[in-house]
Amino acid sequence: MNDSVPPMPNVFQYPDSLGVRSDLVSAYDSAWAQIASIGEGWSAAERIAIAQEARLAWGCDLCETRKKALSPNSVQGEHVSETSLPTAALDAVHRIVTDASRITRAVLDRFNDSGLTDAQYVELLGVVVALISIDEFHLAMGLPLAELPAAGDDRPPPAYVPGGARNHGAFVASIAPRDLTAPEADLYGGASQKGNVFMAMSLAPSAVRLLSTLGFAQYLKPSDVANPAANGGRAINRMQMELIAARVSNYNDCFY
Repeated sequence: MNDSVPPMPNVFQYPDSLGVRSDLVSAYDSAWAQIASIGEGWSAAERIAIAQEARLAWGCDLCETRKKALSPNSVQGEHVSETSLPTAALDAVHRIVTDASRITRAVLDRFNDSGLTDAQYVELLGVVVALISIDEFHLAMGLPLAELPAAGDDRPPPAYVPGGARNHGAFVASIAPRDLTAPEADLYGGASQKGNVFMAMSLAPSAVRLLSTLGFAQYLKPSDVANPAANGGRAINRMQMELIAARVSNYNDCFY
């Protein structure tokens, strides 16, 4: 978590009868504040627009048609949209939400050709994943979706790329624990707690911090992951947690 971004208190409030853990509420408040803050390659207003488009993607006719097509690239048209995001960013958001398993390096190359950098793509991905994570919790609990936050900063993004980023064989560059520089020293909580999921998003440090905020509360802290007996004090045991995680991953076409 980025300590420079204070949480938004009392944004997420749930009836006592639901028994929602306090650490989960705090994580959601913090994530909302991070989404509404300036990133490395997107302004605060643009990050909120990314979240807005992520919600619109579920009802996008173009996305629905592409999802059913043998090749998504064979389907042309325009996405449902209510923002002024660049076309490549808009397409990236909608693809991540509705057809993520068919995003290839060639797709990212086309995004790059249209002006969307790898770092912007990773930051965008982080916002979308966080938004979906919180929204899906609300839908599962039969609750209305939370109102998107207002932009907390009107400055333009600094176009910051962290030091130590290298090509490690993935679609985008990432930072190995040994290559972390001072501004990103907090990303992995120490090299022994590094995970590939976190490293994969390290080209946009804000995305890692956002993922950590939610992941530690919704799943486990890294120090517990390698211990099959650890369940983080949850109401279900570790085997049940992993069964649910595997089922959801399969449903979402997650190859990881």
